[in-house]
Amino acid sequence: MRRLMRSCQSAARTSTVAPPNVFGGGAFMTMLVFGLVIFLGLHSIRIFADSGRARSIARLGEGPWKGVYSVLSLAGFVMIVWGFGQARWAAPMIWAPPVWTRHIALLLMLFSMILLGAYGLKKSHIAVAVHHPMLWAVVVWSAAHLFANGSAADVALFGAFLAWALLDLQSCYARDRANAVVYPAPNWGATLGAVVVGVVLWGVFLAGLHLWLFGVSPLAM
Repeated sequence: MRRLMRSCQSAARTSTVAPPNVFGGGAFMTMLVFGLVIFLGLHSIRIFADSGRARSIARLGEGPWKGVYSVLSLAGFVMIVWGFGQARWAAPMIWAPPVWTRHIALLLMLFSMILLGAYGLKKSHIAVAVHHPMLWAVVVWSAAHLFANGSAADVALFGAFLAWALLDLQSCYARDRANAVVYPAPNWGATLGAVVVGVVLWGVFLAGLHLWLFGVSPLAM
């Protein structure tokens, strides 16, 4: 697993010199798209086929279902990371974002990280207010990156995640209403914790983690 993560990181953070296009940009775009179909398709089963999912779990057993789901999700994720890491160098530009869009993206990413922090602190005012902070974090993350990046690979990756997260939010809210879900009373300690976690994560990414993982500094202008 550690070797696999190192390979994914290496593919994603290929530095500012474009790698030799051995297989052609189209092949890597195809890999990216197939990875998105696999990964987001699996994560959309509850959106479009919740009853079918329940029948499959009953037929296969929860353990085997989770095993197959995890293996296929990991395969899709690897295809996304590898495909995007290579395709972005040859992908045509759909639009050229102005420099100021990067400042907006940096600010939006702060909110995304705070929402992510709230995911682990269910009693924060943030989590209680939005109910599904992880999905909202994905919405803000993908929107921020779409705002500041304009290649076909960027649009495919972040546009797909944005569409999926919005659909999943709609589905989750509908299930919450149907099941009359009751959320806990919020407390300020959890809220402060979510904000602190989010700000720290945001700072760590700015300080170099984003550059180390993806080969691009969000502070580069």
